[in-house]
Amino acid sequence: MADIDFRKVGGRIGAEVVGLDVRELDEALFTEVNAALLEHKALVFRGQHLDDAGQVAFASRFGPLTGAHPTVPSVEGQPQILEVNGDEGIRANNWHTDVTFVRTPPKASTLRGIIVPPYGGNTLIANSVTAYNDLPAPLREFADKAWAVHTNDYDYVQPQFETEARQEHRKVFTSTRYRTAHPVVRVHPETGERGLFIGGFAQTIVGLSTRESRAILDLLQHYVTRPENIFRVQWEPGDLVLFDNRATQHYAPDDYGDLPRHLRRVTIAGDVPVSITGEESRILEGDEARHYTPA
Repeated sequence: MADIDFRKVGGRIGAEVVGLDVRELDEALFTEVNAALLEHKALVFRGQHLDDAGQVAFASRFGPLTGAHPTVPSVEGQPQILEVNGDEGIRANNWHTDVTFVRTPPKASTLRGIIVPPYGGNTLIANSVTAYNDLPAPLREFADKAWAVHTNDYDYVQPQFETEARQEHRKVFTSTRYRTAHPVVRVHPETGERGLFIGGFAQTIVGLSTRESRAILDLLQHYVTRPENIFRVQWEPGDLVLFDNRATQHYAPDDYGDLPRHLRRVTIAGDVPVSITGEESRILEGDEARHYTPA
């Protein structure tokens, strides 16, 4: 068996996996890696230099895969791979959990570094479980009962920055409109931990006005993005990152000018989020996205 080491890189989130070639991940090693993912929420595997097939094979160890995205086209000939290309004008520089606007968001995501800038272009990953634990009791009691509406159709670009590229990307991104109500506090299906399940696609709180919702969501989000909850991935070409979407948010700062940044993403299919009382998320608009998440 390979002698691997999980080296913590932050007090609350993140570990680097040392001494492992993910192409040689046998069942015993997989059990170790999966346990480390549940503990650390985000794992970095340096210098793997996988191709598309290798990334798909690695992600498949964790369960059935989603399609690349519910609305955005996949890499040609690779229906499960999404291009994450840092073209100016369409950079997703906001805190979010992947695809929470559908009823079954991904269980986990893998990102593979292909071209990375010499500076900037990091990925920040935040622990939403420790964020929940940080809440003062009155705010935690409110969050435990609250539901948020997540959607892929909202004003995420200020009008003065609305370029032609952004307009075209938005048109594709919202080609099917999804609105889903998720519990603000999600119970992790494997660990039983409670975490804040919000992020950029969460736009309103059920029963509150838009203005009231924004104030509450901003307050809760502040706890997610406190510095002690964040792990910063500094990319090198060939790196592979795996993070648990049920317990994290992530963010790619737009701080690398016109330099190229090219990653590829493969996501593992997830289940329906459940509240602390056992209620499941529900669709408000759109469909089950069965083309995206296998049954």
